[in-house]
Amino acid sequence: MKISFLTPSDNLTGGTRVIATYARLLQQRGHQVTVVSNAPDRLSLRQRWLALRQGRWPRSPASPPGHIAMAGVPHHTLDRPRPIVAADLPDADVVIATWWETAVWAHRLPPAKGRRVHLIQGYEVWTGGQVRDRVHAALRLPGRKVAISDALAREIHGELGDVRIDVVPNAVDVGLFNAPQRQRNSPPTVGFIYARSPIKGSDLCARACALARQRLPGLRVLAFGVDLPSADWPLPAGAQFVHRPAQQLLPSLYARCDAWLFGSRLDSFGLPILEAMACRTPVIGVPVGAAPDLLATGGGMLLPDASPETMADALVQLCAGPAARWATMSAAAHDRAHGYSWDDATTALDALLHDAAGAIDPIAPAHVDSPVSTGAA
Repeated sequence: MKISFLTPSDNLTGGTRVIATYARLLQQRGHQVTVVSNAPDRLSLRQRWLALRQGRWPRSPASPPGHIAMAGVPHHTLDRPRPIVAADLPDADVVIATWWETAVWAHRLPPAKGRRVHLIQGYEVWTGGQVRDRVHAALRLPGRKVAISDALAREIHGELGDVRIDVVPNAVDVGLFNAPQRQRNSPPTVGFIYARSPIKGSDLCARACALARQRLPGLRVLAFGVDLPSADWPLPAGAQFVHRPAQQLLPSLYARCDAWLFGSRLDSFGLPILEAMACRTPVIGVPVGAAPDLLATGGGMLLPDASPETMADALVQLCAGPAARWATMSAAAHDRAHGYSWDDATTALDALLHDAAGAIDPIAPAHVDSPVSTGAA
């Protein structure tokens, strides 16, 4: 098949990594894959004015290559932020939207660009207001819809009710994310993703570590992320931070930890949960995204709420409790995560794409407005 992906941007987020992984694996299976990304945001007029006032030439900050650029698939980025149109992509059998706005753009394409599939990676209504209405309208557009978790599909069904959604859960590269059996460290190490955003909950994780240290004085903290730590979003004292680690380094970072904290306030899946578990690290997680499903078989501890006190209590139990209990959790985490391979996920998505390519498009609904934006995938 000829397959085109439409993305709002190319970056180093988990959602973009999912797109890049599918594009690469589908290409390896013999499909002709093309990815078209919108251009990154440019400086606002205010940002340009401030730069000139300060005697600097206004320049957009340089960004490192995104996951798609490193995936080894044909990739085209627009020269400026705007909707993706027919001239930007080749004729194909299937065109896959990866964000609500790209679903609107795909809906406007002529039939020669492919049957429409919407890979839903989040219930993208965070800003509320008119955006919420546009997201709902985009989710009601004709075409096949595939969600990345049962939790996400349930959330959308709860809002829209009558939308058909298939589910292909996210997965983990079991060849890369793996680790041999090990014993719990003494003193223990806890890890989490750092981000200067309340959404990812790194402030919750940092506070939990500080509270746990009152009972585990030697507790070591390891964090990594795309953002650099700041005074507004501090890490615990003495924490080790790794900035933008290479993909090949991630398994060793996870495997150094005796517990991994997942504190996201908003997440449709939670890829770090699977990655940590695949490296035999038990996860302590809040009930968000796929955490309830992934932690149901004993590969960690699912918290009843998202308070730092509750997370700290679980951390002390895991790191100071019986070593045999930790070893059992470590083994269960590994077994659970290795049931979610990207090969299996790609096989499931491939079958859905073949089905979609042979389908007959229903009558299109009313036009959906779409202001240009480059929301994260």
